Amino acid sequence: MAATKPRTKSKVKNVYYEAVGRRKEASSRVRLALGAVGAFEKGKMYVNEKPIEKVFPGSLLKHRYEAAFAVTNTLGRFTVTAHTIGGGVAGQIDAFVLACARSLVKADASYRTVLKAAGLLMVDARQRERRKAGLAQKARKEKQSPKR
Repeated sequence: MAATKPRTKSKVKNVYYEAVGRRKEASSRVRLALGAVGAFEKGKMYVNEKPIEKVFPGSLLKHRYEAAFAVTNTLGRFTVTAHTIGGGVAGQIDAFVLACARSLVKADASYRTVLKAAGLLMVDARQRERRKAGLAQKARKEKQSPKR
């Protein structure tokens, strides 16, 4: 019986920085990696395993989700993978931007002052107001009273 060598993994694990951002009903968990991650290309952004351009289309949204990287001059340096759930497009993109900014601070603490000055680390804690019983459909809308 021949002696077998213990197997060693030749792959080096990728170093990544993870953070969570929330806005309204949306929540986003973002990972920044320095190299390529699995099937994802280096320097690209992915949300729910899709390219970010498919999830948040348009130039206005592109300007918003690239803001944290543009301010810190790190656009294209990190591979960004995000898992975003809940809410609508506005809440999801705000949660994504906050999570990106927080993970950039974890990657390099010197980015904190720049991101804070740009207002990207500010948490918007506003939530939808609950509907009250006895009112019509909305939180504050009252039922119409009869005129006579």
